[in-house]
Amino acid sequence: MSTATASDASTPTTPAEKPEIRIYNTLSKTKEAFQPLRPPSVGMYLCGPTVYAEAHIGHMVGPVIFDCVKRFLTYSGYDVTWVVNITDVDDKLIAKSRERGIPMSQIAVEMTADYLANLKELGVNQINHLPRATDHMPQIIAFIQTLEAKGHAYAVDGDVFFDVMKDPSYGQLSNRSVDSQQGEGGDAAAKKRSPGDFALWKSAKSDEPSWDSPWGAGRPGWHIECSAMSHEILGETFDIHGGGLDLVFPHHENERAQSSCCHGAPMVKYWMHNGLMRAGEKGKVGGRSDRESTADDAQGKISRSKGAGGLAELIRRHTGERIRFFLLRTHYRSTIVFGEDGLQEAGTALEGFYRFFDRYEQITGSSFYDLPAARTRFDGGVANPKDDALLKDVAQLRSKYLAAMDDDFNTGAAISQLFDLLRLLNRHIDTQKLGTAAPASPALETLTSAATVLRELTSVLGLFLKPVAASAGGDDGDAELLDHVIGLLIDLRKEARANKDYAMGDAIRDRLGEIGVALLDSKDGTTWEKK
Repeated sequence: MSTATASDASTPTTPAEKPEIRIYNTLSKTKEAFQPLRPPSVGMYLCGPTVYAEAHIGHMVGPVIFDCVKRFLTYSGYDVTWVVNITDVDDKLIAKSRERGIPMSQIAVEMTADYLANLKELGVNQINHLPRATDHMPQIIAFIQTLEAKGHAYAVDGDVFFDVMKDPSYGQLSNRSVDSQQGEGGDAAAKKRSPGDFALWKSAKSDEPSWDSPWGAGRPGWHIECSAMSHEILGETFDIHGGGLDLVFPHHENERAQSSCCHGAPMVKYWMHNGLMRAGEKGKVGGRSDRESTADDAQGKISRSKGAGGLAELIRRHTGERIRFFLLRTHYRSTIVFGEDGLQEAGTALEGFYRFFDRYEQITGSSFYDLPAARTRFDGGVANPKDDALLKDVAQLRSKYLAAMDDDFNTGAAISQLFDLLRLLNRHIDTQKLGTAAPASPALETLTSAATVLRELTSVLGLFLKPVAASAGGDDGDAELLDHVIGLLIDLRKEARANKDYAMGDAIRDRLGEIGVALLDSKDGTTWEKK
């Protein structure tokens, strides 16, 4: 059996015939042809969590979607660098630190580990960089200094604010007028020139973590963190910025303003926003955002005991693959209605694929999971369907799948093609009477060719990469993510010890030991191994 590219039964797609991927840009409110700034390189940034509490399922929507976006762009021939930030200094973290009576940094370590563990279970392993805000204080301070020098920021009593009136384009992303803008209230409101001005740097209170700066001890505002970290890793202008619709204003509007004013260039070419997850007709899972909530948002909001926190139990009952499949069955810009019924339906749908995988192994003696998955769309598909009716149908379904994904990453429409392909494969087995350990035949070869296309297309979505029962064993992507997570904890331990916070350093070592990870200290640094 050989494989090659086939956009349909008769017209091959080659790298020279670059496919046109279209992306809905929140800024232009239209679908635009995807044309990277520096092809084939693509820079992509997704706003990550504020790590003050356990992640809930709503926190997984963006990572799963953009993991899939990266997979498809890579499959389409692009070299994607994906950044997801970790906000580890924030009002919520400070409040949680007071509540628990432990350092803010210790809470951030615990909750970052929880977040990354959940990503692993849901198959999110395409992230290249996970920068932390506290590791980028020099870049954040330099960024603010540039804004101040250019007249876009002003300092008042140790606080620094961005002057929205100095940015003529402010409000274009969220389509808001200056009159509808609203910034921080409280003590900061009296210091601002305009109600819409927002904090870049906050002066320290006596019981809060702080860093030295030209304006005195303090900490960064929420929005400046992402601008500084994305600039550090992806440059002044990059291709894709993602996040939930609830972040369009004020977070992304403010990011865009401070970045474009600092660099004199657009921050992002394509702004992508995913729909929110709700428990019903109203109420985003986890609330409107960590910083904004209203009484209306509380209706239908899922409590942490029912899915909006502590994902371990939800994953145990439904598996990470089922949750991932559930999230991808809806187009990313649509609202996802969360509930047990939806997850059960997703599980029932997946069972149809698992049954086929069992049939395929019984017939061929080989595992579906061992079939090769084409690395790109240009070397996948069916080489020569010729007069084989099944392979012609498979090629047409693959073409429809690619068209759906090219059209703003429509995973819902793409998955419908996978169900059609599954039906074709089962019908072929039945009509050709392919039983257990079927002898070599053209019909068996055709089955393998068609199943290889299913393997290709499901892999692009990050589905069926390994048998569900073997999920604890890990694969190369999981091993890389695990190494990244433990490396992060080693760095945090080193930082704690440098700050003479030996209790926290010992806590990190002991907690890792409890899950079977031993830290090995030497004069050359710290490494780790499984016990």
